[in-house]
Amino acid sequence: MFWNFVATVFCGLGAAGIAFGIRAITRKKAPKWIIPVFAGLGMMGFLVQGEYTWFDLKQSQLPEGSVVVSKEESRIIWRPWSLFVPQVTSFTVLDTDNISQEPGDGHVVSFYLYRFEKSYVDSVSDKVYLLNCDNLQLVPLDENRKASMKQLRQLSKEDPLLKAACG
Repeated sequence: MFWNFVATVFCGLGAAGIAFGIRAITRKKAPKWIIPVFAGLGMMGFLVQGEYTWFDLKQSQLPEGSVVVSKEESRIIWRPWSLFVPQVTSFTVLDTDNISQEPGDGHVVSFYLYRFEKSYVDSVSDKVYLLNCDNLQLVPLDENRKASMKQLRQLSKEDPLLKAACG
């Protein structure tokens, strides 16, 4: 977060420097107010660019065998640019390298889902799930590896999670 602040300030200073250059080229005929306007636009541009590239950056840092199974886009009123083009604020990843077959009847697998959320400090949470590939039922496990049947979810055949976990 500190380095984001430093980079934002330097983008503002760089844009203000461009405005100083414009004033020098025009022999100070350009208005003085373009300097703070350019500084503000430079800082705002850097922050907006960072918000829209966050998902691609995090996705590029994932290890091989990771599959993004869902992403959430948001329109946030205090970020007016997101009202026109929504930005990805969270996504869920399945680690296909650590899918394990559960003993017993049927095709039941267990795996971790990782949820990444963009905020002032990015957060990652994980949870173990059981998936019955035959009847398309997904259920989370608690800390004692007990299924919470209240949270049983029926998946559709087109769900990317089903395709990634069951093949």
